[in-house]
Amino acid sequence: MSKTKVVIIGASHGGHQSILELLKRYDDVDIKLFEAGDFVSFMSCGMELYLEDKVTDVNDVRNFSPDDFAKNENVEILNNHVVTKINTDKKTVTVVDSKSNTDQDYPYDKLILSSGVTPKSLPVPGADLENVFLMRGYDWATSIKAKLEDASVKNITVIGAGYIGIEAAEASRKAGKNVTLIDVIDRPLGTYLDSEMTDILAKELEEKGVKVVTSAKITEYVGTDKVTAVKTTDAEYPSDLVIQAAGVKANTDYLKGTVDLDDRGWIKTDEYLQTNVPDVYAVGDATLAYSIPANNHVPIALATVARREARYVVEHLFEKQPSVPFGGVVGSSALSVFDYHFAQSGLNSFTAGRSNVKINSSFYVGQLRPAYIPTGKENPQVCVQLFFAPSSHVLLGGAVLSKYDVTAQANVLALAIQHKLTVEDLAEADFFFQPGFDRQWSILNVAAQHALGEKDF
Repeated sequence: MSKTKVVIIGASHGGHQSILELLKRYDDVDIKLFEAGDFVSFMSCGMELYLEDKVTDVNDVRNFSPDDFAKNENVEILNNHVVTKINTDKKTVTVVDSKSNTDQDYPYDKLILSSGVTPKSLPVPGADLENVFLMRGYDWATSIKAKLEDASVKNITVIGAGYIGIEAAEASRKAGKNVTLIDVIDRPLGTYLDSEMTDILAKELEEKGVKVVTSAKITEYVGTDKVTAVKTTDAEYPSDLVIQAAGVKANTDYLKGTVDLDDRGWIKTDEYLQTNVPDVYAVGDATLAYSIPANNHVPIALATVARREARYVVEHLFEKQPSVPFGGVVGSSALSVFDYHFAQSGLNSFTAGRSNVKINSSFYVGQLRPAYIPTGKENPQVCVQLFFAPSSHVLLGGAVLSKYDVTAQANVLALAIQHKLTVEDLAEADFFFQPGFDRQWSILNVAAQHALGEKDF
C-alpha cells in the first residue's frame, strides 16, 4: 500500500514541528519538506546571542539539521528548492532546484504551507548600496558579525526600533560601535509596550550610548558605492553600516491567484487552519493567527504560534471535519534591553486599537519582596501593566519589566489570558510566599489589586 504524501513548504518552526508531529502520530506517511534557502534552519531569534558570542557556533543556531532525519526513510529534506506554484487540479507543487536551475512537479495528498516572512528593505534611494544589510537569516547574521569585528566600521545606524532593531542596536553598542536607532513611530518598542514602559527603556538605551531618533522619515541612504550616511527629513547620520529591521512581508507571491490572501499578502485560513484550497493548510508567520484576547485574526510572528498551529493541523490532518477548531493563541514574547528585562502577553493599547477592542489599563510599580528587605539587587523594583475588558474585567493583556529577570511572570499572565480569568481572579490567585522570592501577596496579586483600586499591601 502506498504511503500518504505530505508536502511541507518551509523549514522553520512550523515546518519542523509538522515533521515531528507527523512522525509521532502516523506510520504510513511520505514527508517531503522544501526549503528555499541553503541553511536549514537558522533561528533568527538567536541572532543577537550569536552576535554577542553567546552561542556554541553559528551553525548550531538552528531548529534542526537535515541530518536529524537522515536515517528516517519517511522524511526527505530538500534545501535550495523553491516552490513556485501549486497545481490544484493535479495536486502537485512545482519546485525549482536553485542549484541546477531545473524544475520538477511533486505530488501531494496533504500540503502544509509554512512559508514564513522576509525582512523589508526600505524603498528609498541608496537601498542597494554596499553595507546596507538586513537582520534575518544565516547569511545576514554572519555578514553583520564580520562588520561588528571590523575596526574600520565605527558608525552603525539601525532602522526600526522593534525587537529585532533593539537587538541589533544592543549588539552593535556592545561591540564598541557608535549606534543610532531610527524609527518612524514616536517611541522605541511602541507596538509592543505602552508608554509607561517604553519611556523607561528609551532612557536606558540613551544611557547606554544608543542615540534614539523617533518620528523620523528616512529619505535616502547616502553614498556612491558604499553607504556613508542615512538621511532623514530633518538630519543626516554618518553610517558605515546600516542594519534594516523595519518590518517583514509574507513569502506568498507564489500563492497569488491560487490561495486566498488578504490585501497585505497574509494567508487566509478558516477556524481549522485550512486554506480555500482542499487539503492545503497554512501555519506560521505568513498567516493571520487567531488571537484569543482580540477575538480576531491578526499577524503574530512568533515561533510559539507556528508550533502550536502545526501541532493542531497534523493532529486533525486526516479528519474530514476536524472535531474541534483551533483554540487560538495569546501571543507572548520577551526581550532584554541592556540591564532591563521585559515580557508581554496578549494585547496592549496599540494592538487593542488595531483590533477595535476596548480596554482599561493599570500600571503598578512596586518591590518584588517584603519592605524589610532593602531596595536594590535583593529587592528589585518591578513594573506590571495589566489590560482588561472594561465591563467584565477579563484579562486581555499584560507586561512585566524589571532589572531583575521577572519575565517568567508573563507566563502566568499568558495562562490567565488564555483561560479568560478576570482581574479579580488574579488579585486572589493562590501563589507561594517565601520572602527570599516574593511578597505575602505576590507582585501579580498586588498589581491586580491595584487595578481594582485597592490600597497597596
